[in-house]
Amino acid sequence: MRILIVEDEAKVAEVLKRGLKEEGYEVENAYDGQQGLKLATSNEFDLVLLDINLPMLNGLELCKQLREKDEVTPVLMLTALGMSDDIVAGLDAGADDYLPKPFRFNELYARIKALTRRKKILESKKAEASAVDIFELADLHIDFDAREVKRDGKIIQLTAREYALLEYLARNMGKVRSRLEIANAVWGLDFETGTNFIDVYINYLRNKIDKPFSKKLIHTITGFGYVLKSSD
Repeated sequence: MRILIVEDEAKVAEVLKRGLKEEGYEVENAYDGQQGLKLATSNEFDLVLLDINLPMLNGLELCKQLREKDEVTPVLMLTALGMSDDIVAGLDAGADDYLPKPFRFNELYARIKALTRRKKILESKKAEASAVDIFELADLHIDFDAREVKRDGKIIQLTAREYALLEYLARNMGKVRSRLEIANAVWGLDFETGTNFIDVYINYLRNKIDKPFSKKLIHTITGFGYVLKSSD
């Protein structure tokens, strides 16, 4: 399994590399954003471990540019402890999870194991999706093959993560899904992250899917989670 570490602090990068190699991973280091982006887009890695504060090109912009070419490779973002704005910005840029500094290696290993299952999950869902091409609910129309979303005949622009969240809710129409189930299906996480990033993304989706229209389709079931349906 190959991991790319993009970290400008040489000592931190070398400690991470040594620790991961001891666990059997093949590791490559990049020490600035431009170098990291070049390596990430010209090679195949099973995971990218990415610091936010990087010279030449910061981690958020690197992640955005990577996601334009690669929607599958998991990205684990390293953030400063307690920087919730960095966490939300990182997830919005396309990162799959975050890990606040300082952290323990056993936590890093757990996150890596969870995230590297993401590709298999996505491939499995892609195979399932081939059986269903079109989804319709009220005036919501989703073409899964074209990844096109419309309401009332108007095309709605979604980010890759917003689309993945909507597709999951659509494929489970009428079924209440918990935050943990959503995190597992859309982000490949099988544990609580301790933040409200699921609620943040639901809000993003509502602003585009529900807010401009009179009929609301995304519903909160207090104490349980969220469901996509035509009425309360």
